[in-house]
Amino acid sequence: MTPVPDEEARQDGGYGRTVFRPEAAGEGTRIDFGALAYDDITMARLRALGAGPGWSCLDVGAGTGTVSRRLLDETGVTSVLAVDRDVRFLTERPGLDVLEADATAPDFGPGRFRLVHARFVLMHLPERDRMIAALAELVAPGGVLVLSDAVDLTSGGTPDTPYSAVMRAMWQGLRATIGTDVSWVPSYPQRLRGAGLVPVAAEIHVPPLVPGSPISRFWADTWERSRAAMLATGLVDDADIDRAIRYLDSDECAALSAGMLTAWGWKPEDTSP
Repeated sequence: MTPVPDEEARQDGGYGRTVFRPEAAGEGTRIDFGALAYDDITMARLRALGAGPGWSCLDVGAGTGTVSRRLLDETGVTSVLAVDRDVRFLTERPGLDVLEADATAPDFGPGRFRLVHARFVLMHLPERDRMIAALAELVAPGGVLVLSDAVDLTSGGTPDTPYSAVMRAMWQGLRATIGTDVSWVPSYPQRLRGAGLVPVAAEIHVPPLVPGSPISRFWADTWERSRAAMLATGLVDDADIDRAIRYLDSDECAALSAGMLTAWGWKPEDTSP
């Protein structure tokens, strides 16, 4: 059965409207499971890049605000602007401002932020090169753009497991329904360089799939919310999805989670007179 995409959702990035709706019960908890799996890695990278006092930061697609708050609490940055299409999970506090806005059309002046950060955002959006260029424009001279997105590790010679079968269906189903596409994520360093950022670098983190871990609970919840899109691919049925959820919570689980690729690039210092 061929999935019939919601064309409007696919064209403007349907995340949060057709699958992962923020008003759905438990969506904030699902996002926080992902944060528990990846926040420490994200924060270690941002600290290594020098985030600290005097820095103004933009957190695009801030979700429940875990990175925004940790930037303030752990690095002492001067200010963070947390932006999301839906801000119900975000709360303002001293140093942390919240803005409800579409990330595809940021209405900011150029060169405003020392750090611009977006995690698990661009993979759900069309016109990615335009988005990278727009975000790079917001970086102040001497500042840094940091992008993180998922990389699929279930292709090629990956052994067939209940997990890998359902993950392949998930990626195909989300691409057909809301336009999610992770195939281009490994090209981030080249795309950052193409946006005029130098030097650039990247790294990958793959959290372990162990029973009860935050990443295992994140994937189980994500599959439940994207079940209809996965079934529409014809690659799996309900029994396959249920089997994969049980597999994640068993000692038999022997699979690689999707990884998180983080790439960063620096805006050259302004050398004009």
